[in-house]
Amino acid sequence: MATTRSFGAEARRDALLETLRSEGGVRLEAAAEQLGVSVMTVRRDLDELDAAGLARRVRGGAVPALDARPFSERRATGLAAKTRIAEKAAALLPGAGSMAVDASTTAGGLAAHLAPTGPLTVATNSYENFAALTQNKAVSPILVGGELDDRTGSFVGLIACQSAQSMLYGRFFASAYSLDAPHGSSEVSLAESQVKRAFAERAREIVLLVDSSKLGQQALAVGFAWHEIGILVTELDPTDPALDPYRDLVELL
Repeated sequence: MATTRSFGAEARRDALLETLRSEGGVRLEAAAEQLGVSVMTVRRDLDELDAAGLARRVRGGAVPALDARPFSERRATGLAAKTRIAEKAAALLPGAGSMAVDASTTAGGLAAHLAPTGPLTVATNSYENFAALTQNKAVSPILVGGELDDRTGSFVGLIACQSAQSMLYGRFFASAYSLDAPHGSSEVSLAESQVKRAFAERAREIVLLVDSSKLGQQALAVGFAWHEIGILVTELDPTDPALDPYRDLVELL
């Protein structure tokens, strides 16, 4: 958000929505400084966006509304964090064998980092992630079919779950809509949660890829409990105080 002029109410809310889309979250103090208004004004703006279903208020700011979003829209959100997460998670990618990635844009960023030393099969329930994987001639991508969720562009449902469970994976790389210390990960869609759990049931380890805007939040559908998650990868340094609630629950990268 630029701060070179005075913002009216509508312009402020448009700017806040743009920040939500591009950065994955809005912090009250930072937004107030950038917009040249008081924290109270930003708080009222975010409350109105929340009431309109365009944002979800959280302590200290807001995050995108609790709703499934198209792949293209998700891909454009929080690019810097997703790039850093993919760079860190690259150290966990197998040199051969099999792995799975979910339909998230965060996990999809791993495709560019795959450099196997032997045959590697990669399964996913996202056509976009499958298409990215096909650009790497060193891997054998598999698209798990099923019912197409028009909102997210991912394949879900019984057929998708059965297909996901028909293979074995060394690691399953998945993102999450939300993550909190008491409950673990959660998803906005029951169907998305079910197919993720199907992949996970056939994986030796779950690697959760989550940007920091999702920490301390809850969504609708239960994802993974902490004892099921092997490694949590964020864009933050593992010593960052924002990760303190999770430090004793999971290995941090």
